[in-house]
Amino acid sequence: MADVKITGIRKPNRFSSHEHITHVGGAGWILTREDAIRRIDTRIDTFYVIDPQNRKRAEVAVVRNDPGKTPYLRTYADGYWNDNLLSLEEI
Repeated sequence: MADVKITGIRKPNRFSSHEHITHVGGAGWILTREDAIRRIDTRIDTFYVIDPQNRKRAEVAVVRNDPGKTPYLRTYADGYWNDNLLSLEEI
């Protein structure tokens, strides 16, 4: 299992709060949201980001709120879900 740092994201419209992340990436790699979710679910990889403000690590997890809705990626740190992924650079 690899422990992988995410440094960038891709959304159809970077400034839209209604559109989800479609891709995540790092140094020399990029994955679709679906591939990243599959890799987390099957324990192939773990993913994390570094919070730019406090330099702490935030784990990336899969969120499944409602049956039938598309799962998505979100960060979890210090006992709270947060939006660290949305603050990353566009890739």
